[in-house]
Amino acid sequence: MANDILFGLNVDPNTDALQETYQRAEMADTLGYDLITIQDHPYQRRFLDTWTLLSVLAARTKRVHLGTNVANIPLRPPAMLAKSAASLDVISGGRVELGIGAGGFWRAIEAWGVPARSPKEAYEAFEDALHIIKGMWQHAGGSFSYQGRFYSVKGAQPGPAPAHPIPIWTGAIGPKMLKLTGRMADGVLLSSSYVPADQLTEKNALIDEGAAQAGRSPDSIRRGYNLMGIVEVGQFGRRPDNLDGTLYGTPREWVDLLLRLNQEYRQDAFLFWPVGPESFKQIEAFAQEIIPALREQVKQP
Repeated sequence: MANDILFGLNVDPNTDALQETYQRAEMADTLGYDLITIQDHPYQRRFLDTWTLLSVLAARTKRVHLGTNVANIPLRPPAMLAKSAASLDVISGGRVELGIGAGGFWRAIEAWGVPARSPKEAYEAFEDALHIIKGMWQHAGGSFSYQGRFYSVKGAQPGPAPAHPIPIWTGAIGPKMLKLTGRMADGVLLSSSYVPADQLTEKNALIDEGAAQAGRSPDSIRRGYNLMGIVEVGQFGRRPDNLDGTLYGTPREWVDLLLRLNQEYRQDAFLFWPVGPESFKQIEAFAQEIIPALREQVKQP
């Protein structure tokens, strides 16, 4: 891949673990992770609002980028989401990355006052959102209009402009959404718990097809992979039973896995979601033993 590999860390928005959330973010900032991301499920009563939390974490960190994994478009109108992202990008000195998703948990979304959408409607609304978010940033300081089926803006006065070109990642799984990612977005965020490695080739081909339709280089689109897993740091004594799809291995085994994902499946962004006990030790081991070893391996011819 033409892109250098990016490494990210999941930070949970749990209300009852706020200090751990702060500590994870600060560790990511000092240990050399490239990105912190937070899932966005506003209807979860145990979760803080993701955007508010991102703003606080931006103030508690200095260099690491921050993003949504992924923002819930049905509950976050795209024009306002564009302004929120641009505002935080200015405040943080150009450290925001925006992941967006079409929805999915429709019963919960509907309970918050937004009608459920069919797959076709969700796709159309998502495409509207992409046009509006990109347009609001591109026309900051001017005027912008867009007429969509679900979202429209009419002579909006966008601003402020982002401090840097904010990458847009999509939480896309289906064929139409993946092709749309190739046409309009900067990256995709898939999850190991939903999309196993043997499906990545098919997903990447659909992104490539969309990129070709738009005259874009396929290599310009990031292939992100959320890794729900456990780094063995002596917390078990033996391989645990009933992992249920959770990735597991020693740091050396993780390096081998990520190298294969990069070389065979073209993944160039890995976001670690530590599972189980000793999460801080896992975060440290991932940063100090896995990231540098993988980067060194990728350098080799």
